Amino acid sequence: MTPSEATSTRERLEALEVKAAYAEDLLEQLNLTVYRQHQRIEQLQGQLAQLRQQLRDSGGPSAPGGMRDEIPPHY
Repeated sequence: MTPSEATSTRERLEALEVKAAYAEDLLEQLNLTVYRQHQRIEQLQGQLAQLRQQLRDSGGPSAPGGMRDEIPPHY
């Protein structure tokens, strides 16, 4: 192997190592993003379940005397 071939191979190897490092960092960032989104989805699902339960407990939107039947204060 000539010195220029060795240098070229070394440069190519270094470029691949840099790309691999960036790919690892990006993968780590994406994993963290997915984890945070999963936590947020679970939180929102819990809130949705609570709202559904509140809706059931209040008799639902079509219950007599519900918010739909109330007259606005300016009437």
